[in-house]
Amino acid sequence: MSTPFSPRDDSGNTGETYGRTLLNRVLEGVPRDEKPLTFAAEMPARTSQLSEWPAWAHPSVVRAMQENGIARPWTHQAAAADLAHQKTNVVVSTGTASGKSLAYQLPVLTTLATDPRATALYLSPTKALGADQLRAVTALIDSEVLDAGDDLHGAYPCVFDGDTPLEVRHWARENSRWLFTNPDMLHLSLLRTHQRWAHFFRNLAYVVIDECHSYRGVFGSNVALVLRRLRRIAARYGADPVFILASATTADPGAAASRLIGAPCAEIVEDGSPHGPRTVALWEPPLMREVTGENGSPVRRPAGSEAARIMADLMVEGARTLTFVRSRRGAELTAMATKRLLGEIDPELASRVASYRAGYLAEDRRELETALADGTLLGAATTNALELGVDIAGLDAVVVAGFPGTVASFWQQGGRSGRRGEGSLVVLVARDDPLDTYLVHHPSALLDKPVEATVTDPSNPYVLGPQLLCAAMELPLSDAEAEAFGALDVLAKLSEQGLIRRRAHGWFVTAGTNPHGAVDIRGGIGTQVAIVVSESGRMLGTVDTGRAPATAHPGAVHIHQGESYVVDELDLDQGLALVHAEDPDWTTSARETTEITVTSVLEQKQFGDVEVALVEVEVTHQVIGYLRRLSSGEILDAVELDMPKHTLPTRAVMYTVTPELLLQAGVPAERVPGALHAAEHAAIGLLPLVAVCDRGDIGGVSTALHADTGLPTVFVYDGHAGGAGFADRGHAELTRWLGATREAIRSCECTSGCPSCVYSPKCGNGNDPLDKDGAIRVLSAVLDSLG
Repeated sequence: MSTPFSPRDDSGNTGETYGRTLLNRVLEGVPRDEKPLTFAAEMPARTSQLSEWPAWAHPSVVRAMQENGIARPWTHQAAAADLAHQKTNVVVSTGTASGKSLAYQLPVLTTLATDPRATALYLSPTKALGADQLRAVTALIDSEVLDAGDDLHGAYPCVFDGDTPLEVRHWARENSRWLFTNPDMLHLSLLRTHQRWAHFFRNLAYVVIDECHSYRGVFGSNVALVLRRLRRIAARYGADPVFILASATTADPGAAASRLIGAPCAEIVEDGSPHGPRTVALWEPPLMREVTGENGSPVRRPAGSEAARIMADLMVEGARTLTFVRSRRGAELTAMATKRLLGEIDPELASRVASYRAGYLAEDRRELETALADGTLLGAATTNALELGVDIAGLDAVVVAGFPGTVASFWQQGGRSGRRGEGSLVVLVARDDPLDTYLVHHPSALLDKPVEATVTDPSNPYVLGPQLLCAAMELPLSDAEAEAFGALDVLAKLSEQGLIRRRAHGWFVTAGTNPHGAVDIRGGIGTQVAIVVSESGRMLGTVDTGRAPATAHPGAVHIHQGESYVVDELDLDQGLALVHAEDPDWTTSARETTEITVTSVLEQKQFGDVEVALVEVEVTHQVIGYLRRLSSGEILDAVELDMPKHTLPTRAVMYTVTPELLLQAGVPAERVPGALHAAEHAAIGLLPLVAVCDRGDIGGVSTALHADTGLPTVFVYDGHAGGAGFADRGHAELTRWLGATREAIRSCECTSGCPSCVYSPKCGNGNDPLDKDGAIRVLSAVLDSLG
């Protein structure tokens, strides 16, 4: 439980923690007319809980771990390893720096040492994390305490991903007994060519799934089906591997892990690792008087600029500091701003700050990690590339520029500080966003709230259909397997499309199809649009056709590995977006019109004058233009476009309100459109509070009279075909969600609306009309009816 304190303490109390001392130093540099600190708390230290090495652990493995500084395992490590050794699927869900790796290294290495044929598979969401864990395992195996003939030396752990040279891939297939890869490579290579890997799958003893909380939404649903395909292929060769999952602290990790792997999974959640006291501060940048945004709305000082100022102050105090920002470009800009501020004070300090993000060469990343760990580098601005797994000890402070979307991610990032047991500081700097506004004014929602449950939906037909084609290509699907997948209806539709056929021995993919290449498990479904530099023909990446009009329209700014490009042309028929290199001082956000049609009602309840429902819908988008916005938040101009319409079948949570109730709440007919519109915008911003999603994963529509309901109606829908479970979560948590939405609007200090409460950066109507007071009245009326 967190303990609040007054940040400005001039009492001379010598018992304050190091984190509190750092925070007070930062506050000394804040102008007296600004009050950015909304809350601060002390998180107490935790002492270690140790266990004995399990009797079944191979002596060589224990000696190697002891040689690497692990005298005894913590209790959660030993408990998880015991369950795995007993052939029980297990997820260990504990905090950052709690040594979850040992929980799987101990049983896997013991089995590899005792059974010369056994194999193991390690999966991580990022290549960097996989490479980091491979180095740790290799260091154990190469330990000097092992004899030259020790059984472990024949394990040959090896990375196998998209960057692995062909000759190394061939060697790994023939020799490696522990493969380190990612779900993408498992899907595209190992499962598709499983016959080449027959010996590996036949002897597969363990599957390790690291950072499994990151598998959520459409990505998580795809990975869940890839893992079902893995279990199916392993069974084909006579293997039944044990799954060991490592997760940040999440709600109900056992259920989430069971849903991910498609089999029962035990959970270990009691953390036996120590950490020092931690000071957590919530920080809201002030509104800027000299800058206005859309429709004259006030704008806050950008979170990145504020974070740079805080990081500079911390570095002046000698604190090793990591600042997390939301984008690669943001990481570069925050590092540059910090250097500029430090250059005015101490040029030597300015040379000790850098940016860190995906896209750097591996050797450059390792050099930065080493410099940050040994103190050569005193500060770094990073994307979430440093959130997962990579071990960096000795940090004194973490600044989080903008809530990262989930409480789990916040604690993952904050947990990077104080990893050697000393006191530390974590500062969350709010962005101009309703969720950030809510959290900095309602600290218990962040500091005392259980972390979120991971949302996946493997039954989504738009995800399940392409995955079934992959499964049938690997091995013909029997009717029993199709029924186990819950997929008979989906198979029937695929059969009607001529993609699959049922024969006497099961379901077979139609000749000439390439189902594996057509599936982007990271979230895109259907045809991909290639983003290509027109001058050189270099391909930067892809975006699926559903998102291309909003993100790759002519004039859009596209960021790739920290470099800026501007889109010249988008050809959806050819699947091509042509761009040129340019570094403008503005960003773009699409303006869209949206129409929504209810196709079926899944759940429906009446609460007096309010009706709530979970529905299937068709959402028709059309990008009609875009805004160019300066880095300060100021709108430069609006540009019109004529783009084709796109229809998305998905799921939505909706509520209707009678005009009589709205009038009774003080919202007459002329105010209804603005009030509903503002309530919808704020609700979109707050849905990530109850569902593990990003604001960009969802959308909304509000109307004073909807054709399908005949009433004032608000919809919030999933931005993925078939839905990703977010609307379902909002429907289940409607009262808490809408209550938090109302409080976020009330907490905002603006008078008539701003991006911190009811303005949306992607509103198709130019954030007009919006009625802040009306939104509070609408939400109060709805909540009273639900109550």
